[in-house]
Amino acid sequence: MEPTLPLFGEEPARPLADRLRPTQLEDVVGQDHLLAPDAPLGRMVAQQRLGSAILWGPPGVGKTTIARLLADGSNLAFEPVSATFSGVADLRKVFAAARSRRTIGQSTLLFVDEIHRFNRAQQDSFLPYVEDGTITLIGATTENPSFELNGALLSRTQVLVLKRLDEAALSTLLDRAEDLTGHRLPVDDDARHALIAMADGDGRYLLNMAEQLHALPDPDTPLDTAALAHHIQQRAPLYDKAQEGHYNLISALHKSMRGSDPDAALYWLARMLDGGEDPLFVARRLVRFASEDIGIADPHAIQQTLAAWDVYERLGSPEGELAIAQAVVYLATAPKSIAVYRGFNAAHRAARRTGSLMPPAHILNAPTRLMKDLGYGKDYQYDPDTTEGFSGADYFPDAMDRETYYRPTRNGYEAQIGERMRQWAALRARRRRD
Repeated sequence: MEPTLPLFGEEPARPLADRLRPTQLEDVVGQDHLLAPDAPLGRMVAQQRLGSAILWGPPGVGKTTIARLLADGSNLAFEPVSATFSGVADLRKVFAAARSRRTIGQSTLLFVDEIHRFNRAQQDSFLPYVEDGTITLIGATTENPSFELNGALLSRTQVLVLKRLDEAALSTLLDRAEDLTGHRLPVDDDARHALIAMADGDGRYLLNMAEQLHALPDPDTPLDTAALAHHIQQRAPLYDKAQEGHYNLISALHKSMRGSDPDAALYWLARMLDGGEDPLFVARRLVRFASEDIGIADPHAIQQTLAAWDVYERLGSPEGELAIAQAVVYLATAPKSIAVYRGFNAAHRAARRTGSLMPPAHILNAPTRLMKDLGYGKDYQYDPDTTEGFSGADYFPDAMDRETYYRPTRNGYEAQIGERMRQWAALRARRRRD
């Protein structure tokens, strides 16, 4: 029999995720680091002293549920608003209601979903009411509060980080779904594991997929992994090219290459590209890495990255991505040195410190007679004409002692450079004695 739409006046069935919403904090899965009796929120509820907080975590991990249960556990009136649909006028109504409750001894928990969507001025409107205790503010955000919330609000709240749900927590949710519906999910063991992996840590998405499976025309025939993929769409990986995920993954790629781990580097590269990152952004970062982390330890590294950039611009995706992957492996396995990076920074500091000192006269060009008369270019030694190809002259300003900025490592090609520099230092010292 085909399912029918509800008649007028009938309430449609609530989604499975809503029907399974926990009614007590002990039933929330995957967040014991916050909710256990000795954890921050667990202690607050036990002491009936709930403070304002920002719940930061990915979608589908229980932020809204936790806020509602905190209000219940602390005997607070629960006022939910969404920053997507609310403005300052709506907040004023909430604050007025909270003040009225306060006159009869009733405190208010204001839950603001997606609090990062409020602008700075809107965020400032919370401050006096949080400060005088009119409301206890619980904000929920998927974005890094350091970037999205102003300092004044952060100083009055505690940031609590919620974790993506692990396999054990997601499996518990499926068990509860089966208990509630009275039916086993129509999947075999491998497909059940695949279903959990497809949720990517999002409990709500997992329960929505389970609800789709229960609605299949033949729910008594278990699906294998291939059949599951046919019926259910995998959750898109969490990755925002303009927000924290962008910076986290490029940092992971950079540090994996720096740590000479090509396998981890390829994994993070794949994660970024699968998440929709612009491959040219990665290519530009690889050029920077070749200069900053490898330098002259392998002078070919920068050529490899520029070649990968050029190949991608010629071929595009997906073919050109292989050239970027090749460059990632090359950089990860190349010898590392930040000697040039450190030396250049040290030279910058010296340049700012010494101001406008003139170069020594012997290395100045003298295109006019006056400049020759002033000593420009006098006693200049042309290094290629010397016996060792090295004159040992001093090229720093006359009023400045010689300083060392570039200190080559013993890695890769830089080891040979270091040996030459030691020979030059010895020649320089000998000629000063002579």
